[in-house]
Amino acid sequence: MVDAELIGDLRAVQRDGLVLTSPEDLIVYGYDGTWLERRADVVVLPTTTAEVSAVMRVAARHRVPVIPRGGGSGLAGGAVPDRGGIILGTSRMNRILSIDETSGIAVVEPGVINAALQNAVEQRGLFYPPDPASLNQATIGGNVATAASGPRCLKYGGTRDYVVGLEVVLPDATLLRLGGRSPQPSADQPLIGAFIGSEGTLGVVTEITVRLLPKPAERGTVMATFGRLSDAGRAVGEILAAGVVPLALEMMDQTTLRCVEEYLGAGLPVDAAAMLLIDVDGDAAAVAVQRDVVAATCQASNARDVRVATTAEESLGLWRARRSVSSSFGRLRPNKLGEDISVPRSAIPAVVAAVADIAQRYNLLIPLFGHIGDGNLHPNILCDLRDPAEMRRVAEAAREIFSVAVAHGGTLSGEHGIGLLKRDFLPSFLDHNAFNLMRQIKAVVDPNGLLNPGKLFD
Repeated sequence: MVDAELIGDLRAVQRDGLVLTSPEDLIVYGYDGTWLERRADVVVLPTTTAEVSAVMRVAARHRVPVIPRGGGSGLAGGAVPDRGGIILGTSRMNRILSIDETSGIAVVEPGVINAALQNAVEQRGLFYPPDPASLNQATIGGNVATAASGPRCLKYGGTRDYVVGLEVVLPDATLLRLGGRSPQPSADQPLIGAFIGSEGTLGVVTEITVRLLPKPAERGTVMATFGRLSDAGRAVGEILAAGVVPLALEMMDQTTLRCVEEYLGAGLPVDAAAMLLIDVDGDAAAVAVQRDVVAATCQASNARDVRVATTAEESLGLWRARRSVSSSFGRLRPNKLGEDISVPRSAIPAVVAAVADIAQRYNLLIPLFGHIGDGNLHPNILCDLRDPAEMRRVAEAAREIFSVAVAHGGTLSGEHGIGLLKRDFLPSFLDHNAFNLMRQIKAVVDPNGLLNPGKLFD
């Protein structure tokens, strides 16, 4: 039963925000982009940092957990409540507070959608590179929570590389200001780094300052298909060895191509073992040179077909196929476990072969795609939650995939985070002393364990 005193106290401090308790609201805010679904006791939607601080003060007094939530598009269950409590949604804190063109800085609230920030700064000739596949739904606050990256991270890096300032409300309602409004790192940059990727377990981010780059004048796209996955992997190495650092370098395997083609009917080569999608950027002359080098390198690496986009519309069409990957899987199976292991580029052929072997041994369909340029692979285990036997196989296959990634010098997650889906695997794959140190830091910042309990440290 919901604590009436808690609800009353929350309503008393939420002047402009909302306090939601109806069953339908609790359901809506109880799931994310995964299959996980759990109920909180109440949802609050503040509009100011002062309201966030007041909510944390009430939660601390009642000893009630608080689960920060952005756009709810996460793929690890990081914003799904584990033990009831208060969902603190930041979606209404969605203002771009300032864009300083001279300094190359933007200040935003956590609920700003990634694509909205990108569009706003590009209208001023600037560029915000981090671009997760869900950029039209994902918020900047959520990007900070999971240290999100996206296809452009190969050349430009991910969220962690662009955050130069944070405003954070700690579990005891203390307001912490880190960094500044300069593109240069500040003396407290290590503290900023502690909050990026912490998945809402250390504090609630209420303001974010990011650095911006000049917008590249041009971009070009090359699509190449291969009869063997190993040839695609070799092409990646050869492109980088040729001195070209692509804006993005994406790979889709044959299963993924078939899913997307059935979904979109875009004319993708479903008989190919793999497809590479490569973007380059810069001034017009540089783009032309890089595009030619990429095309020639793919052909020399035994590409079956190489296609160079000649218009912006054609390029967007090719990228539409890539951004529709996750949506397309629903035509084959009702559910999926979308993973995002990260491995060294040199290990990609061995890891891809191992994932294929795991799929065969466990009788599962596991399409594979991802940011192959930086080794961030997304093996998606397609499944049906209503089949307990299949779900046991899914769990074992996931554990084996994680083991393969770590054995090849990789990690459990490149950008999705740990959340609820990977928390049980974390202690097995993280250095024991490092894990204990992380828990000690959590105990110092949040001694009562109120912020997003059940994630990362539990």
